Amino acid sequence: MANDKYGVLIAGAGWVSTQHIGAYAKNPNVEVRAICDLDLSKARQRAEEFQLPGAALYDNVEDALKHEGIDLVSICTPQHVHCENALAAAAAGKHMLIEKPAANSPGELRRMQDAVQRAGVKTVVGFVLRWNPLIQQIKGRLAAGVLGEVFCVETDYQSYNSDWWGGWEQGRRKDLAVSAMAVAGCHAVDALRWFATTEANAAADPVEVFGYAGGKRKGKAMQFNPTTCQWYEQSSMEYDGLEMLLVRFSNGVVGKVSVNFEAVQPYTFPIRIYGDRGTIRDNRLFAPETTGADWVELPGIRPESSDVTHHPFQAEIDHFVACVRDGVESHCNLADAVKTHEVFFAAEQCYREPRPVRLPL
Repeated sequence: MANDKYGVLIAGAGWVSTQHIGAYAKNPNVEVRAICDLDLSKARQRAEEFQLPGAALYDNVEDALKHEGIDLVSICTPQHVHCENALAAAAAGKHMLIEKPAANSPGELRRMQDAVQRAGVKTVVGFVLRWNPLIQQIKGRLAAGVLGEVFCVETDYQSYNSDWWGGWEQGRRKDLAVSAMAVAGCHAVDALRWFATTEANAAADPVEVFGYAGGKRKGKAMQFNPTTCQWYEQSSMEYDGLEMLLVRFSNGVVGKVSVNFEAVQPYTFPIRIYGDRGTIRDNRLFAPETTGADWVELPGIRPESSDVTHHPFQAEIDHFVACVRDGVESHCNLADAVKTHEVFFAAEQCYREPRPVRLPL
């Protein structure tokens, strides 16, 4: 750590990097010292946008990792290169925040875990909704026992993903993006785990998965843009847009989670949690022993937009920096995130061989 601040490398200068850079700028313990992108003009654009004239610019991650004074890395590159970027960062001894999904296969995850353990570096994986204000409100009430013992959780990610998203050309491809659940539905999988235990800073362990995939969009050129409410021809999606999974957890909780890239509607993130003393539906709580005979509205910003500017990156990155500073592991580190990823990788097995898949893989 130079000048009493941690030096940060931003690897990948796409859409989500704007939120990482902006959050680091507001944290007094860090300084963005380098930005890297295969397209050097994008790295330059970010440096100018955030008034970082002293930031070094690179078009190669390995070279950027050698920049003097780098302690932390935000891996904001496309998902199919997360593994190689994380392996390089671990080899260089850098702590890292890895955008979701962290990897494209169980094998990549194992390689990343081994590298992180050998290096002894801290990690956070970008399931940023754990810091969403409403989700924190819900988690707090679960931990306080307001719902009693939770027995059922349902979460869904519903967003007509198409070329309004800058990452569409890579994100629509099966070989680079794997599935709708990997691309974005993983947020709902992680929320399912987060709500399936009443432990304050933990997510539940999944032990079995079964699911189906379907929908009508795969391979079709005529698609919808929810930002303009128009239909037109665009590059087609190479995987199924609808996935529905049942998940059984080690503590006996049963969960249902889906991703729906086919719903012709604005983005929504439905939440249902059932306990033996009450129920939560989205931002409403019914718990007679606590709130009486009526539903009450929970405070806090809801997860109701796919726009990265809506997500709580400041809280996530402040958490990451604090974990490094204090030498503690995050509740959302790579080891924990593997359990979220294994749910949707197991689902891929279900689609090939329609039978329940036991976890861990």
